[in-house]
Amino acid sequence: MTEKLSENELIQQRRAKLEEIRKKGIAYPNSFRRDSLSADLQQECAGLSKEELEEKSIEVSIAGRIMLQRIMGKASFITLQDMKGQIQAYIRSNDLPEGHYADFKTWDLGDIVGIRGKLFLTKTGELTVHADSIEMLTKSLRPLPEKHLGLVDTEQRYRKRYLDLITNPESLEVFKKRSQIISSIRDFFIRHEYLEVETPMMHSVLGGAAAKPFTTHHNALDMDLYLRIAPELYLKRLVVGGLERVFEINRNFRNEGLSTKHNPEFTMLEYYSAYADFNDQMNFIEKLFNDLTTEVFGSSVIEHNGQSLDFSKPFTRVTLKEVVSQKLSVDPSSLEDRSFLLETAKKLKIDNVDNLSDGKLLFELFEELVESNLIEPTFITGYPKDVSPLSRSSDNNPLEVDRFELFIGGKEIANGFSELNDPEDQAERFYEQVNQKSAGDEEAMEFDADYVEALEYGLPPCAGVGIGIDRLVMLLTGAQSIRDVLLFPQMKSKG
Repeated sequence: MTEKLSENELIQQRRAKLEEIRKKGIAYPNSFRRDSLSADLQQECAGLSKEELEEKSIEVSIAGRIMLQRIMGKASFITLQDMKGQIQAYIRSNDLPEGHYADFKTWDLGDIVGIRGKLFLTKTGELTVHADSIEMLTKSLRPLPEKHLGLVDTEQRYRKRYLDLITNPESLEVFKKRSQIISSIRDFFIRHEYLEVETPMMHSVLGGAAAKPFTTHHNALDMDLYLRIAPELYLKRLVVGGLERVFEINRNFRNEGLSTKHNPEFTMLEYYSAYADFNDQMNFIEKLFNDLTTEVFGSSVIEHNGQSLDFSKPFTRVTLKEVVSQKLSVDPSSLEDRSFLLETAKKLKIDNVDNLSDGKLLFELFEELVESNLIEPTFITGYPKDVSPLSRSSDNNPLEVDRFELFIGGKEIANGFSELNDPEDQAERFYEQVNQKSAGDEEAMEFDADYVEALEYGLPPCAGVGIGIDRLVMLLTGAQSIRDVLLFPQMKSKG
């Protein structure tokens, strides 16, 4: 039995091979050009017989990473992996210049190589390139994970995403789908005459959402800045300026803990439309999700954790009070009684409830009791005013706002509302946020005087929405953790 070499011994072997390559010429050349990709060739040749393919005499140049090897005496097979999949190559000593086959037999799994040759079908019907020219392009100095296992350690998959992508086709497919989802969203908004914009990622005033920020310092200006927690206030400034439909696919940063649903750096879609309200935006989201799933997945019905979600149907719409009262089996009027709210919150062991407003107490009960059970696409409306500092007040109830949140699969996917465009009301709410911040609320906003001034010039009636791209990708691909849809999730430093 051959003794299994340690990783260090394998690396040393590969380094020795690299030295031999250096002696013969350029070790890492960049002159080879491929003209074909695996999946394109498979599609082009699908349905051709062995004789038909031979008659066509198709010459190709392919390049990729060696994933499989069957090394034999005078003829061998290898499988190359490129950006679209895998394809087999047949290498025979008699077809190559002298010495090239001997060099080939020293190649390792993971090496990146270029091959020129003619397409043919093997006896088993596998499309293969019969090589007449081979070239080492990049020598891999470290062995890939065992081919039968792939990279199975979850933490290693996140820390070494490049290996995860090489060895786990499922992960690669998730990130291809992520790219397609974002492209489809962008195309949807452009078709609906929205203008894509970019707004600052460093803010001098904290605002746009309730979250704890990351703080940095600009040396030249000698001033502290916040990494943005949301682009909202800048996007609405643009609506004031006459850009009546705007959207941004942006990176936000929130100084919060890590979980299966949270990463401190994440991607949001945020968009605003003048002369629309929150009901219009709910209708718009239903159309967005139907078009998105149909375009990317070929169907408006998505399987999620064993349950079918149909995005072609109208989403459920229900108020926050209705779902909490149903969960507690009480009349909705009971939720207007502060003593009942406090008693219920304490029974649920929600922390620091005594200083919370009635609206925040109700919101805490909703998050604790209801949110994770909202599996079918559901719009929750009727949010308390005191947890919605940027939302327009409801004409029917001054304690509530024209706001919704969309929940699917037990997760919040979107947050939207009719925008508060009354500058005096907005100033009052900012002052309330300042008071909350002074009382110790690290997630409260600051007073943004420039934004209030912008409102004084006139913000048209409008409505906006933020959609969490990462959570949306999780939902549509069936990923169980946000780290599975982030190429490089934040990780704790290795001690």
